Amino acid sequence: MRLTEKRIAAALREHGYKLTPQRRVVIGAIAASPDHLTPADLYQKAHQDHPTIGLTTIYRTLEILARLELICELHAGGSCRSYTIGAPEHHHHIICSVCGEVVDFSGYDISPLEKRLSRETGFEIEGHLLEFIGRCQNCQQNA
Repeated sequence: MRLTEKRIAAALREHGYKLTPQRRVVIGAIAASPDHLTPADLYQKAHQDHPTIGLTTIYRTLEILARLELICELHAGGSCRSYTIGAPEHHHHIICSVCGEVVDFSGYDISPLEKRLSRETGFEIEGHLLEFIGRCQNCQQNA
C-alpha cells in the first residue's frame, strides 16, 4: 500500500516541517502519478498548479521527503534521479534500460551479503540501494 498525501502531510508536521502551498503541490504531483518522476517532471506538473514555484523548491522538498523516507528515490544511472510515493516496506528496483519501466520488488534477504561486506571491508553499513538494470519483456520482444 502506498502512502497517501494525508499521511505524508502528517509526517511532515510530526517532524516539524511546515506544509507550505508549494510542498502541497509537490506532494500532490508525486501522489497523483503511478510512475517515477524526475525533478523536471515534477516541476512541470507543480508549475501548472502553482506558477511561481521554483525548481529549487522542488529539489528541497524532494530532499526532505526522501530523508524522511516518505518517497522512493530511484537512481537510474548517471546523475538523474526519479521519485514516487514511498512503499511502506523496504524494496528494490528492476529498471528497463530501453523504455525506463520500473518494477519494485521485495522479500529477498540480503542481510548475509551486507554482513559479509561489512566484515570484509570494515565498513559499518548504514543502508543500501539495490537496482538491477536490463531489458523488460516488451523491449526484448521488440528488439
